[in-house]
Amino acid sequence: MMRIKNFSPLTEATYYILLSLLQPLHGYGIMKKVETMSEGRVKLAAGTLYGALSKLSQHKLIESVGADAENPKRKLYRITVSGQELLRYEVDRLGEMYDNGLQEMGYERSTTPT
Repeated sequence: MMRIKNFSPLTEATYYILLSLLQPLHGYGIMKKVETMSEGRVKLAAGTLYGALSKLSQHKLIESVGADAENPKRKLYRITVSGQELLRYEVDRLGEMYDNGLQEMGYERSTTPT
């Protein structure tokens, strides 16, 4: 079994790429989904995206699942079981950081800081 902790912490770009690949997507679809999920804050350049996809594929955290039916030149990717384990680990890690931050700052989870 892969040592998931070896890949953590994820960069924000990698986190969003993995999150976007819970459903199969091609590169351009990943870029748009990441931009939408982050409300425009994270915009992936093609070089950043394809470098990350290559690294994630190499470590078997994502896999190619064929071509897009509408445009066969576009390769589709999806997250693997190991990638999902890493994503769960990272969400738990970030949640712990968030909860600790709120606690130390005197906020409750439902409280919105002003």
